[in-house]
Amino acid sequence: MAAEIHPKPLTRRPVLLNKIEGSQDVVNTAVIIPKEDGVISVSEDRTIRIWLKRDSGQYWPSVYHSMPSPCSCMSFNQETRRLSVGMDNGFISEFVLAEDYNKMTPDRTFQAHQGRVTVVLFVLEMEWVLSTGQDKNFNWHCSESGQRLGGYRTTAWVSCLQFDVETRHAFVGDHSGQVTILKLEQETCSLVTTFKGHTGSVTALCWDPVQRVLFSGSSDHSIIMWDIGGRKGTAIELQGHNEKVQGLCYAHHTRQLISCSSDGGIVIWNMDVQRQETPEWLDSDSCQKCEQPFFWNFKQMWDSKKIGLRQHHCRKCGKAMCGKCSSKRSTIPLMGFEFEVRVCDSCHESITDEDRAPTATFHDSKHSIVHIHYEVTRSWLLTSGADKIIKLWDMTPVVS
Repeated sequence: MAAEIHPKPLTRRPVLLNKIEGSQDVVNTAVIIPKEDGVISVSEDRTIRIWLKRDSGQYWPSVYHSMPSPCSCMSFNQETRRLSVGMDNGFISEFVLAEDYNKMTPDRTFQAHQGRVTVVLFVLEMEWVLSTGQDKNFNWHCSESGQRLGGYRTTAWVSCLQFDVETRHAFVGDHSGQVTILKLEQETCSLVTTFKGHTGSVTALCWDPVQRVLFSGSSDHSIIMWDIGGRKGTAIELQGHNEKVQGLCYAHHTRQLISCSSDGGIVIWNMDVQRQETPEWLDSDSCQKCEQPFFWNFKQMWDSKKIGLRQHHCRKCGKAMCGKCSSKRSTIPLMGFEFEVRVCDSCHESITDEDRAPTATFHDSKHSIVHIHYEVTRSWLLTSGADKIIKLWDMTPVVS
């Protein structure tokens, strides 16, 4: 009698479409050209390359342009075909690309910073070029003349930047772990507020103007969703990476967040669920369940003749607990904990299997990611890695 075969369910995962190789050093930034089978990349090897897909199915450079300094970042506007490239020497060079992307015409070069340019962002509606640098300055220049219009001095060097055209708010993430919101005028700016929720540097920002939500990723492996539009000060944590978060993209049509980390991890978060804020950790000199003293509580230790215990915190209720009273571990996806974390015995009993249902999927790009770009119309994801390789992924199976 033949054995009955039960086919394994197919696991949905990103589909690798192509690899682009040829850069001599790390590709710091690359973008998919909308409506074209093409990619623009800038690299630490001082080159700007425009890769177009040939009949062979491979991508070859139609433009190869050498720069005087390593290229650290870029911004591309498809409507005007304007390419703005930031460099290690503090200069920004601007180019206009031909309609067929086989030619690149220099427009202007200007000094924007005294150190490496970390982010450049061209804003067509304002005719501004926003930029940040390792000189701790955030500047904006006129895109027509290259003239500096204004600036803001930050406390630490800036690593990421987003801009909301409607409100003229700039979101600036820096190495101290702080996110600063600035209101820009033509030649002045004002400080709106600052957010501090990360214990490491802010490494990635993503602004969704539809939901009016800001996502920040950090070297502390965490992501925080800041509800700007709700005006309630809500901050939702997402814990699903084992290494530094390198890039964030939000697909607002499906309400999914794509995050990538330096260990090659790609995580797809379902944001169309009712998520909960993580509780503040409570302070106590003794376990809030068994009342055993913690090791710094000398008076209670002396009075009760007991050895002080180490303090822990339950990730679900925030109470201070000893190790014995918080020995259980569980995932709490709706609080952003996709990995198992410490919870107290009482909370562990209250967490149901339904509460443990994952709200994210995890995938491996198999290279150390330094930058990502998401092209929403085709649902393509670009990842560039420390291995000098650019990978193109079809995200349709997981972003839908």
